[in-house]
Amino acid sequence: MAGRSLMGWRGWAVFLAAGFVLLVVLPLMNVWAAPGSALSLPNYLVPLLGKYACYAILALSLDLVWGYAGILSLGHGAFFALGGYCMGMYLMRQIGARGVYGNAELPDFMVFLNWKELPWYWYGFDHFAFAAIMALIVPGLLALVFGFLAFRSRITGVYLSIITQAMTFALLLAFFRNALAMLPGAPRKIAGDADIERPVWPVRGDVDAESRVRFLGYSVTHAKLFVFTVSAVLAGFAGALYVPQVGIINPSEFSPANSIEIAIWVAVGGRGTLVGAILGAVIVNAGKSYLTGAAPDLWLFVLGGLFILVTLALPQGIVGLVRRPPGTKLAVAAAE
Repeated sequence: MAGRSLMGWRGWAVFLAAGFVLLVVLPLMNVWAAPGSALSLPNYLVPLLGKYACYAILALSLDLVWGYAGILSLGHGAFFALGGYCMGMYLMRQIGARGVYGNAELPDFMVFLNWKELPWYWYGFDHFAFAAIMALIVPGLLALVFGFLAFRSRITGVYLSIITQAMTFALLLAFFRNALAMLPGAPRKIAGDADIERPVWPVRGDVDAESRVRFLGYSVTHAKLFVFTVSAVLAGFAGALYVPQVGIINPSEFSPANSIEIAIWVAVGGRGTLVGAILGAVIVNAGKSYLTGAAPDLWLFVLGGLFILVTLALPQGIVGLVRRPPGTKLAVAAAE
């Protein structure tokens, strides 16, 4: 069974159209359109839409490993948070003497905790280029080491999902215990798959036939490690973009529940399709923004009910509702 590409021409058309709207149309609506007109984009919507875009990138990173490599990671929130912390550290350094305590050398929280000097791991974060590189390298390096140990030991399935959750929980505790509870980020504030054609490796074979692929002489470990590392870098990139949008980063971003929520986004939209991951992230988070204001006590129930609905009634997600083309087994192929 031959591998399939990430997107067909229709998928790329949708992806490029969405990028044009985000990068060109919306900024023009915010800057040039007359305030109060139908085409005007209010200022408060700019960071909100930016946040949704960051979530879409994060969903894409998980879809890359889950939808296309069959690896359900429940720790991608950790890679996202690490990228966010790298950018938050840079922005904290940019505040300088404008902080509450007026200390140009130490961030406010270090002065408050009576730290005498800047820790070594903060060196270099006063330069944007260094912070941007670290936002990619740190999560990528963690994924490389973690993935090497896990895939070399041939840990798969639910066991891999569990240890990725353990990884993000360990980082949550570490960041809380090392006085990294909060960094102002800027000087402003599982779906079922019985009827789905399975995605394949970049070699001939499927995700349930690793032994056969190894027998043919291909390195499944290297393929999985490569995809896992790239997806972690993409998640770190999303985190670095996220912090300037919301203005803060704290250890709660490492919460295991956040990583589970990312999987729900992908499942709702339709895993194995890049368009589906984007749709799931935007739709779920738009609903979250509304319900946490209108009915905050109901949000978690709605999220849980949504996941149950997708699992039982929409195993291929929202994209799977599109009528599949004749002669194909994958319903979501219509979206590609």
